[in-house]
Amino acid sequence: MSQATAATNRSARSTSTGTDPSDTDTPTTAPVTGERVVTSAAARGALAVLRIAISFVFLWPVLDKTLGLGYATPSERAWLNGGSPTTGYLSSLEGPLSGPFVEMAGPATDWLFMLGMGLTGLALLLGVGTRVAAVSGTLLMALLWVTTWPLAAGSNNPVVDDHVVTALVVIVVALTRAGETFGLGRVAARVGVPGWMR
Repeated sequence: MSQATAATNRSARSTSTGTDPSDTDTPTTAPVTGERVVTSAAARGALAVLRIAISFVFLWPVLDKTLGLGYATPSERAWLNGGSPTTGYLSSLEGPLSGPFVEMAGPATDWLFMLGMGLTGLALLLGVGTRVAAVSGTLLMALLWVTTWPLAAGSNNPVVDDHVVTALVVIVVALTRAGETFGLGRVAARVGVPGWMR
């Protein structure tokens, strides 16, 4: 076989499988979801670790406020002991939009906040539902950004604060399919979960 024919065959195999056999950084099995968004195995691993780390930004407040672990919430103010996860925070707000948020404090807000944070964090931790988590996580971070009102004089950074960074991270996690590495993203694809839910 001539070198030209061998090169043509390699090119045809590469086109049909979507992978280059000489690319040692690409696994031999093609991903279930079709085209690979991030082709570097190291980058996919880093994004998965980032996904797991950011999940605890959402999960930790739920655990601490529910159980009163003694970090931000003492045991006597735990949700399980009759405390409110949101009333203390909302009643202490001082920004220009504090009025409506103070009036929102109550059991319904407690449940919405805890479910939103908990389910967003769980989706990110497990790597399934990351697109839904990107929407809910961004919405939660936007609401928290408004309540802290970093545009006021004396804030640490009026341009980008931790709420903005967290929202951007969950969006990147969803767009790069970071749930397919160290997560259940591929399993969800195999069982036919629609793409928008993965």
